[in-house]
Amino acid sequence: MEDARNTLEVVAPDDPALARARLRFLTAEPFERSRVRLPILASWNRSVEFRVPADRLAVPYVRDKDVDTPLVRAAEPVLERLAEQLDGQPISIILTDPTGIVLTQRTGDPDLHRHLERVELVPGFSYGEKFVGTNGIGTALEDGQPTHVFGHEHYAENLENLACAGAPITHPISGKVIGAVDLTCWSRDAGPLMVALAKTTAEQIRQAVRSNTRELALFEAYLRTCRRTTGIVMAFNEEVVMANDAARRLLAPADQSMLLGQVTHALSDRRPAVSVVALPTGGRVRLQTRPVPGPRYDEVAGVVVSAKLVETDEERTESPAVQLPVFLPGVVGSAPQWLRCCHDVDASYGRGEWLVLAGEAGVGKYTLARCVHQRRSPTGRMHTLDALDADFGECVRRDLLDDPVDALVIRHVDRLSAGATASLVSLLRKVDGSGTWIAVTMSDDTDSLSELISLFPRTVRVPPLRRHVEDMTQLIPLFLNRLSPRGQLRCSPAAMHLLMRANWDGNATELHQVLKQVAQHRRTGIIRPADLPTEYRTVNRRQLNRIESMERDAIVDSLDDAGGNKVRAAQLLGMSRATLYRKIHEYGIVTPDR
Repeated sequence: MEDARNTLEVVAPDDPALARARLRFLTAEPFERSRVRLPILASWNRSVEFRVPADRLAVPYVRDKDVDTPLVRAAEPVLERLAEQLDGQPISIILTDPTGIVLTQRTGDPDLHRHLERVELVPGFSYGEKFVGTNGIGTALEDGQPTHVFGHEHYAENLENLACAGAPITHPISGKVIGAVDLTCWSRDAGPLMVALAKTTAEQIRQAVRSNTRELALFEAYLRTCRRTTGIVMAFNEEVVMANDAARRLLAPADQSMLLGQVTHALSDRRPAVSVVALPTGGRVRLQTRPVPGPRYDEVAGVVVSAKLVETDEERTESPAVQLPVFLPGVVGSAPQWLRCCHDVDASYGRGEWLVLAGEAGVGKYTLARCVHQRRSPTGRMHTLDALDADFGECVRRDLLDDPVDALVIRHVDRLSAGATASLVSLLRKVDGSGTWIAVTMSDDTDSLSELISLFPRTVRVPPLRRHVEDMTQLIPLFLNRLSPRGQLRCSPAAMHLLMRANWDGNATELHQVLKQVAQHRRTGIIRPADLPTEYRTVNRRQLNRIESMERDAIVDSLDDAGGNKVRAAQLLGMSRATLYRKIHEYGIVTPDR
């Protein structure tokens, strides 16, 4: 039998038994669970896990929120009609984005409006459950269903005199939650009809989004194309990607990603186009791209792509080429940008083409060249030279003329002087066609190197780590195995999450140095957030100046010394608890487990 606490039954907002249950819950004392509805109890527990303060509000503010969105445009007339019906009533109508950030708010009662301003339930502030705890907006978004939170059911004591009913708004095509509508009033005025009204309003907004959505126009064009062809069909815009069974069967993930990138320009070009494109995993396809008009004038809803595999005359007469492996020895990563880069370097080595590897410091340019050589010529001789070495010119002459090697990698050629560059160009012209594969690495193209670069048929740009951050789930275990040969060191999900959120301006080299630093004091077991250097234990929302960085580090160290106890940490720092809580949220500090 369904528990009555799961139904829409409304408890008395000022129920003293509920107030006592909330207080005993917050103080970790036994309480009468029958007084608390199951969804509310589940939300209270999540609020504890989120470390939401119960005695104050720490609501983040988003300064540049986007209010010109399909959701806001579709919701405006719906909410305007509802506001007219509730004119003069002490009730507020609130629209949020899927994270709980308030986009619009309409309140007919001045007293209620002033109170909502005091608790920051106004546009720009986020009422997500991880910031505010149990509330009609955040809990509805967290549970994915209509929710009401009245009086003492709120986790934060500042909200106990309010009642709110929220309902998530789902996208009519994808079903994804795109926002929420919330009705808030004084707790003494709460009633069961609030939930029904919020649910009805959310459905009306969903229907309004459907009638105005670009995705609907794109979806209909996609279905029409699928009915006309049995080949590969894909459709996409900035929000959604659709693919038929033929696309999933015939195209590898790297192929699909490359095709989408290839036709992105069609979103702005607005003209149909036909082209033949080589796939990363081999083969070619003939693409037909057609922009789809949107529901509004001069708007593009997306692009529909139809494709067919093609075969050239040369491919018909020759034996099929061996498909290149996805992974190179000593290299990990499966992101499309990284796989395409690996494929290009490997293909250039196979054709004997000299190669320029360009990219930021630490992205793995040298590693790619070395691992490709290891795969292609495991017994061949490969030398590496640095343009900054004092005897650079003598070593280049030795490796190319006196005692030629099979492969030569010259690093940092963009740091050569003008005279050294001219000498290198002259020497390379002498050995062109000698059979030695040569690769040079550089941070970026410069005009002073145009003569040198002209000797290399191909340039491959190695993507920075932030462009394929999902590969860190493979890169971190690889580095840890090297730092802890017996596999005694692993990374916890929480620490992995923090590492994946960092900027990594130094790319893979910086990541390796961080893990090496961690391994010096944590040689076995599981790496947790507390094991990471201070600057990697925060989720930075903005660039910090030097003073702010010092303050952030002091707070992190004090939380460590206090074992995660914020009261004790505030005492160590000589600041109030309120200031400490505000700084923790401001700097995005992840507090250690107590």
